[in-house]
Amino acid sequence: MASRDLFFQSFLLFILFSFCVSDDTLQATQMIKDGNFLISKENTFALGFFSPGSSSYRYLGIWFHKIPEQTVVWVANRNFPIHGFSGILSINPHGNLAIHADHEQKLQVWSTNVSVEATESCTAQLLDSGNLVLVQGRSKRIVWQSFDYPTDTIIKGMKLGINWRQGLDWSLTSWRSADDPGTGNYSAKVETSGSPQYFIYNGDKRRWRSVSWPWPWKTLPNLSNYSFVNNQDEIYFTFSGDLNSSIVRIRMDYSGLIKWSIWHEGDGQWKEFWSAPKSLCDFYGYCGAYSNCYLSNGLTFECSCLPGYEPKSPRDWRLRDGSGGCVRKRLESSSLCGNGEGFVKVEHVKLPDSSAAVWVDMSMSRSDCEQECKRNCSCAAYASIPIAGKGMGCLAWYGALIDTINFEDQSKNDLYVRVDALELAELARSSKGFLETKGMVAILVFSSVSAWFVISIFVYLWLYNRRKGTTRETRNKRLVYSIDTLPEDGLSGIESHPHLEFFCFSAILHATNNFSPANILGQGGFGPVYKGLLPNGQEVAVKRLSKNSRQGVEEFKNEVMLIAKLQHRNLVKLLGCCIEKEEQMLVYEYLPNKSLDSFLFATFY
Repeated sequence: MASRDLFFQSFLLFILFSFCVSDDTLQATQMIKDGNFLISKENTFALGFFSPGSSSYRYLGIWFHKIPEQTVVWVANRNFPIHGFSGILSINPHGNLAIHADHEQKLQVWSTNVSVEATESCTAQLLDSGNLVLVQGRSKRIVWQSFDYPTDTIIKGMKLGINWRQGLDWSLTSWRSADDPGTGNYSAKVETSGSPQYFIYNGDKRRWRSVSWPWPWKTLPNLSNYSFVNNQDEIYFTFSGDLNSSIVRIRMDYSGLIKWSIWHEGDGQWKEFWSAPKSLCDFYGYCGAYSNCYLSNGLTFECSCLPGYEPKSPRDWRLRDGSGGCVRKRLESSSLCGNGEGFVKVEHVKLPDSSAAVWVDMSMSRSDCEQECKRNCSCAAYASIPIAGKGMGCLAWYGALIDTINFEDQSKNDLYVRVDALELAELARSSKGFLETKGMVAILVFSSVSAWFVISIFVYLWLYNRRKGTTRETRNKRLVYSIDTLPEDGLSGIESHPHLEFFCFSAILHATNNFSPANILGQGGFGPVYKGLLPNGQEVAVKRLSKNSRQGVEEFKNEVMLIAKLQHRNLVKLLGCCIEKEEQMLVYEYLPNKSLDSFLFATFY
């Protein structure tokens, strides 16, 4: 009896371990119940049932196993949650992975739903890449893999794009919220019409657009080992990691942003290093059709019409609303077909939405590309784009030019916009005027600087002379004032003479025969003394202050102050003076004897 019980217990343990696993592989005879897991070989990823956030619902998902923060990268039954902990993952009799919501496995909520040969059994394995694969029997052929059905996240080795041959859509769709992994409003997918490019959609409305092929992810930061494949069978973007981290993810977040994040082990958290959309210009068609959006600091209006176009609603643009876009100038009065039209270059831009564009040729010069566009009256613009291994490709737009963004980055492309002949003439005039203005500005700047320098010198000299003249005039006025206000104190032996004549310089000049050397009577401390003859026939002696004499001014003042109004019987009579500009002279009566000489050439003090 005891041996029978031991056998029965061993059999139950065998059955338990056969049906409940915790390694990386699920056999056809096994199942994963809620609480059991598949762990990849290197412990990189885990698969099992989980509840997101504060939700009580259970979902089967895959997450990073080595980091403490549970970060789910794939969900199987995202739109069919399980109530309670009764969920089971197994391989059904048809060889497909299936999730049941009950232990009896009667209520199936999800299945891989692929065709599998009945003669071969299948196994499921969680790889260290995070890919869950369903492998068929001895052939080891992968009949299904989770990487072909991404939810909101792609990790290293996953693809974002389309496979036409297999009918696979590798797109991302956000969760509804942090607590609900169900299909949300935002999605990221590739559009292949025209030239391939990626879009973020809010429902059916475009929210953000990448640059066009051949650089669909040029707006992303520098990465290592990322590639874009475009052939007849498939088109996709993929990456194999970053130089500084092996734990990287791109997620279509439920906020509407697509985020590129790296796990930092030291900080124990995810760090976002790129996301979109960010600026106003990132939002699809922010400035409407035929416009250019300029990245700004918010202080200036971001929108500007392309050459040859004007705001559709000037009022809206004045209110900083450019969503209405632009329309062509002179729409009724001019033609863009066979009437002297041409192209205007718009530099360094994110090219317009290429859904309505056509690759004219993958190897064509810019001039030939322009001619091809010019031949077709429906061609609104073109761009000459470098293609690896092929040279320059010609991309032409045959519809509205939408979502053009201006960048200072020199690596961006140039767009050539078709304009009418009148616009070309106006631009040529403004360009010529600009160049002429630049030349004129240079000339004017040089001339202005030179003129300013010359004027500064003249102003300086004028101010200097004026200041000097003002000083001299002030000094002369003070001198005259001193003469007029000298007190008559009635000193003994002194006779007052209140009348003192002021001679003009021209009169002195005439009296001394232009200060002729022949009229010099002598030289004193003041300067030379000239003999002169006044118009009334009176002979005078003129003391002329020397300009080089430092003490002349003081001596002149002292002499006038002492002699002007006071005359001694033994002194030569002072008739007057001349104070004009820099000239300061005393006019005495002329006495042809020694008393005159001794007085005129004496030194006071």
